[in-house]
Amino acid sequence: MTAPRFIGHEIYRTSSYGALHPLRIPRVSTVMDLGRALGWIDRSNFLTSPRAKPSALELWHTPAYVDVLQRAERNGTVDADVRARHALGTTANPVFAEVFRRPATSAGGTMLAAELVAKGGVVHVPAGGTHHAFPDRAGGFCYLNDPVLCLLALRRLGLGRLAYVDIDAHHCDGVEHAFAGSEAVRVISVHEEGRWPFTGRLEDDAGGAAFNLPVPRDFNDSEMRAVLHGLILPRVAEVRPQAIVLQCGADAVTEDPLSRLALSNNAHWEVVDALRALAPRLIVLGGGGYNPWSVARLWTGVWGVLAGQPIPDRLPPSAEAVLRRLRWPGARAGKAPPEHWFTTLRDAPREGLVRPEVRARLARLAAR
Repeated sequence: MTAPRFIGHEIYRTSSYGALHPLRIPRVSTVMDLGRALGWIDRSNFLTSPRAKPSALELWHTPAYVDVLQRAERNGTVDADVRARHALGTTANPVFAEVFRRPATSAGGTMLAAELVAKGGVVHVPAGGTHHAFPDRAGGFCYLNDPVLCLLALRRLGLGRLAYVDIDAHHCDGVEHAFAGSEAVRVISVHEEGRWPFTGRLEDDAGGAAFNLPVPRDFNDSEMRAVLHGLILPRVAEVRPQAIVLQCGADAVTEDPLSRLALSNNAHWEVVDALRALAPRLIVLGGGGYNPWSVARLWTGVWGVLAGQPIPDRLPPSAEAVLRRLRWPGARAGKAPPEHWFTTLRDAPREGLVRPEVRARLARLAAR
C-alpha cells in the first residue's frame, strides 16, 4: 500500500470560466498553496495531473463530443447547433480558453488516481468531481465526467466491487446515468432536495444501483452524522467494496452561495475518515463549492485527514497569508469575511436536531 498522494496542476491557477461565473474563484490552486504552507504537500506526495487523451475520454464520452470540445477550445466559440446539441457555450457551461484542456486534466488526474491505488492506498484529487456531464453533453459547470472515468478505470484494473459516495449539495445525475442497473458500482448520493438538477428523488434507485437521499434545507452536522451511520456506512459495507470513490463537494456548507444547507467542514472530514476503514482503496474528489475560503479550508482539511496530519487550532502565518490574499469578485457587498476564515481550517461545529423527516427518509432507505 502506497503513501497518500495528492494530484494537482497549475492550470487551475491560470484558467477561469469567466468573470461572472461561479467558478471564477480560485479553488485547487489555493488548496495546493495551503498544503505547501502547512508542510503537508511536497515533492514526496504531490503529482502533477496528466491531461487525458481523447481516446481515454472515449471510455465513456462519445468521440463526436470529445471532438466538439477540442474544436470549441481552438475556435473560442461554438455555433447554435453545437450549443443546442451539447450544451456548450451556455451561461452555465461557457466556452473559455481551456475548455478542453482543463476538464481533460481533471479527468487525467482521476484516471491516474485509479492506477495509483491499484495495490491499495488513498489519493486526493480536488480538481475531480465533475459529476453532471453526460456522454455527449455538458451540464452544471461539468464538461467531462471524471468520476465516471475514474470508476471505469478502476473496473478496467479488474476491481469488480466499487462504491461511489457523493455528498455534494447537487445530485450526481451523470454518474447515476452511467451506472444505472450496474451490479458492480453502488451509488449513494446525499443532496439538497429541490436543488438543480432536480433529480435523485428518494424513490429513484437507478435499477437497484443507487440510494438517493434528498435532504431538507438547513441540513446540519448532527443530521449528516445520522446519515453517515444510518445510510452511507452500512450500504457501502454490505457490498464489501474493493475501492471507494468519494465526491466531497464543498457546497453543502453554510457559507456556500449555491445551496441552502448548513454543514460545517467537520461533517465532510468525518465522512472521509469513516470511509477509509471500509476499503483498501479510497479516492477523494472535489466537486462543487463556490466560496473560495470555505472550499480551500475544507479540501485542505480533507488532505490533512487522508495524510494523517492533525488540524491545527491556528494556522501558521504562511498559511494565513494564503487565505488573506484571496478575493471573491462579485460577492455580496458589505459582507467582510470573518476573521476565522483567515486563521483556521476548522469551522465551529453546526450540530442540531435530527429532524423527523430526515429520520423517516433514512428509515425508508433502510427498508430497501
